[in-house]
Amino acid sequence: MTDLLHEVLRAARRLRRALRPTPLDESIRLGALTGGRALLKLENTQPTGSFKVRGALNVLLALPHHVRERGIVAASSGNHGAAVAYGALTLGAPALIFVPEDTSPVKVDAMRDFGADVRMYGDDCVVAERYARAYAAEHGLTYISPYNDPLVIGGQGTIGVELARQIDRLDAILVAVGGGGLISGIATYMKAVQPDVRIIGCSPINSPAMYESVLAGEVVSPPILPTLSDGTAGGVEPDAITLDLCRTLVDEWVLVSEDEIAAAMRLMIETQHTLVEGSAGVAVAGYLRLKDEMRGKTAAIVICGSNVSLATLRTVIDMSV
Repeated sequence: MTDLLHEVLRAARRLRRALRPTPLDESIRLGALTGGRALLKLENTQPTGSFKVRGALNVLLALPHHVRERGIVAASSGNHGAAVAYGALTLGAPALIFVPEDTSPVKVDAMRDFGADVRMYGDDCVVAERYARAYAAEHGLTYISPYNDPLVIGGQGTIGVELARQIDRLDAILVAVGGGGLISGIATYMKAVQPDVRIIGCSPINSPAMYESVLAGEVVSPPILPTLSDGTAGGVEPDAITLDLCRTLVDEWVLVSEDEIAAAMRLMIETQHTLVEGSAGVAVAGYLRLKDEMRGKTAAIVICGSNVSLATLRTVIDMSV
C-alpha cells in the first residue's frame, strides 16, 4: 500500500503539466435531498470526457521514449481506449485498441478521432483484454491495462490528491466501480490523509463483478446483464491487483438498478445542466440510495465521465415516460 501511495504522488508530479485539475462543484439539489453537502468531482471535463486519461497518461509518461514510439496496445469498452489514444497522440506514439463487439459507437469514434487503430474482438472486456495482452507480448509492444497496473491506479489516485486540496474534510466519497482502479487509487491517497473518510463503491445490479468478487474473496464471474453503465460493465481479470485493494479500502458497497441510474442521469441534466454517462449516473444513484446515511454529511461524488451515445440518451429519457 505504501508503494502505491508513492506512485500516486509520483503521478501527481507527472500529470501536473499534462492535465489541469478538474472542478469540484456543489449540487444544491442533491444536498437538499439529504440535508448535507453533495460535491461533484467533474472528471467529465477531462479532454477525453473521462477520468481514464489520468491513468493512461501516467503510464505513457513513465515509459522511455523509445519504448513508447514502438507502439501502445490497450483493450477497452471505450473510455480507457480514448484515454490511451489521446495520450499516444499527444506524445507521438502509435496506438492499437481492441474493443468488445458491443462497444458504444460514440466511444469507438472518439478513439479513432484521436488517431488510434481500433479493432473489434470478443463480446466482453475481459476477453478483449486477454487477447490484447497476448498481441502486445507477441509483437513487442507495450500493453496498458484499464485498471490492473499500479501506474494506472496511481494516475487515477490523483483525483484524491485534488480532492484533499479542494476541500478540508470529507465524510464520504462515492465512486462507480468496474475493474476497481479508480476507487483503489482515490482510496489509497484519501485514507492516508483522511483516515476516517468512508469510501463507498457503487455498481449496477446488472454488472457487479468486483462487488461479487469482494464478497467471495476471489475473482468470480457473475452473470452480466445489459446496463446503462457500459463504462463499468464486464468481468474482472483473474489476477487483478485491485481485488485486494477493494477488499481493504472500500468501506461500503451499494448496488443500483437501471431505473435508478437513468433517473440519476436525468437529474444531472435537469439540475446541473450536465450530460453524464451511465457510470457517473451509478455514483449519483448510489448517493440517492444512501440519502438517509448521507444526512448532514459532506460527500464527494465522482462524476467519472460524460461519453454517452444519442441512442443511450434517448433510452434514458424514454425511461422517464
